[in-house]
Amino acid sequence: MKIASGLVSAEFVSRPNRFVAQVLINGQPETVHVKNTGRCREILQPGTRVWLEPAAAGGSRKTRYSLIAAEKPGRGVINIDSLLPNRLMKDWLAASLTW
Repeated sequence: MKIASGLVSAEFVSRPNRFVAQVLINGQPETVHVKNTGRCREILQPGTRVWLEPAAAGGSRKTRYSLIAAEKPGRGVINIDSLLPNRLMKDWLAASLTW
């Protein structure tokens, strides 16, 4: 599974609701999808560097990016994509097990 291909760095601004966030990409405002609908209040603070995954081409999404991780000083990069661990395990099992 490719995780880090094409990620975009941005600055977190706000989270108007649990599904979207406002970020700045190179100083330009952008509304992005948040893959984790939990609070994340401790992680997503204004000014935090976040990582965005571009949406798949040809889809019918309303946003061009999904917020998948945030960087915290002294803690490194924190994954907030709540589905990622399940996808990683599925890929690992598929590659590891032979039936």
